[in-house]
Amino acid sequence: MSKGKDRAALARQVVADQKAAERRRAVTLWTSVAVVLVLFVAGLIGYTTLTGQDEGELVVPSAAVDDGSAFAVGSGPVTVDVYEDFMCPACGNFEQTTGPALKQLAGEGRITLRFHPVAILDRFSKGAEYSTRAAAASAAAGQAGKFTEFHDALYANRPEENTTGLTDAKMIELAASAGLTDATFVDAVNEGTYKAWATQVTEKFSAKGFSGTPTITVNGEQVTDPTAETVTQAIEKATG
Repeated sequence: MSKGKDRAALARQVVADQKAAERRRAVTLWTSVAVVLVLFVAGLIGYTTLTGQDEGELVVPSAAVDDGSAFAVGSGPVTVDVYEDFMCPACGNFEQTTGPALKQLAGEGRITLRFHPVAILDRFSKGAEYSTRAAAASAAAGQAGKFTEFHDALYANRPEENTTGLTDAKMIELAASAGLTDATFVDAVNEGTYKAWATQVTEKFSAKGFSGTPTITVNGEQVTDPTAETVTQAIEKATG
């Protein structure tokens, strides 16, 4: 009888030990899960903070048109949209060969010329994000009423690909030479006020199915192989 009681007590102890071990395993498991969640949340917060430091809050310049993505010159019946990257060699060539004619047409009231500064070539500025910084600076210039002047100064001093591009200080200097010395502009360039805006404009550009610059549309229709001749022909066709 005594032996039976001993065996029963032993069995109860074994069961109790197994339950205790299971409880310890459960506590260890949930502790591990909690640690992983804490690390994940901390990493997410850190990433968000870092991203916010890079681009900051989205600020859309009130002077921008076309859902806040462009700066317009003129108010003619035909709308010509120019999507450009300030580091793009082809954009530089297009500006040199076709830009003056388009600005003249806008000045004559024949077209509405809308510039969309995009940033698709940051990878060619050795980590300096020149395309984004230049687009953001052009937005600051547009907000100050000097978009075209600053736009032309950037192209006149366009850096080569695979360089760090122009510094913020150099862009501010170029703006001053174009008559833009406003303190608000200088602060916007130094603080990257419109960097998030430049990213948004680039995303809108991609969402339309565009991938290369310059991309030119006339009344919403993309001009294939944009040159002075093809763009002029598209404008004349749109004029009717």
